[in-house]
Amino acid sequence: MRQTYVRFVAAVVDENSGKRLGVFQAADDLEDGKELRDYEAEELKAIFKWFKKHLKVPPRFSRSRRPGAAPKAISWFKSTAIEHIERMQAICRILEEHGIRTEMITTARPGYIVFEDEFQIAAEPFVETVT
Repeated sequence: MRQTYVRFVAAVVDENSGKRLGVFQAADDLEDGKELRDYEAEELKAIFKWFKKHLKVPPRFSRSRRPGAAPKAISWFKSTAIEHIERMQAICRILEEHGIRTEMITTARPGYIVFEDEFQIAAEPFVETVT
């Protein structure tokens, strides 16, 4: 059976990549804007702490191994990363409460995989990959 990958995005386009902003970045921006209620800030802090402990930061985001290569890969969860996905949904709930629309997208063809572990991949998208 083919693996399915899951990505959470906000309805905001990243200036650098031209892709929709990932939910982590959107939540970080919201937190920086000091718009969160105290309990929401605490919840986000706890979720980010959990991810820091349970999700490796990919060491590279480019197919090229040249120093300074443009980071084109985006991160996807494997559909089997249930705990990670549940926590992402909690972040989405907070964003939605502040008027930031989010979407969970899935694909079996995320692109050229440049990093993979038990829970996630980083892949440079194919032209037809919805991101």
